[in-house]
Amino acid sequence: MVVLKGIPALLSPELLYALARMGHGDTIVLADMNFPTSSICKCGPEEIRADGLGIPQLLEAVLKLLPLDTYVESPSPLEKIERFEFYQQAKKAFAIVATGETALYGNLILKKGVLAPEALF
Repeated sequence: MVVLKGIPALLSPELLYALARMGHGDTIVLADMNFPTSSICKCGPEEIRADGLGIPQLLEAVLKLLPLDTYVESPSPLEKIERFEFYQQAKKAFAIVATGETALYGNLILKKGVLAPEALF
């Protein structure tokens, strides 16, 4: 738990640190409890634990701090990806957050955007 003004309390220090270090275009995966987080993270992404948290509540907290990339490569900013293609994309992620989400195939990939200078202050 983080005890700072304006920071959602359910974001761990490790997750905050990862979000702060991500650059434009970096991705972060919010993974359900069945996702092979530890084995995928052997390929490079940082593993962050958020056991017990569901993805909807974690997503809401993350989106308060993380600007999403507005460049969309497909007709919809939200799309389904085949399981093994998702694993391949996850291997390239900056970090994977292992949650306690019980929904099957409830994984998300978020791509960091940019902050306009006026949003910094």
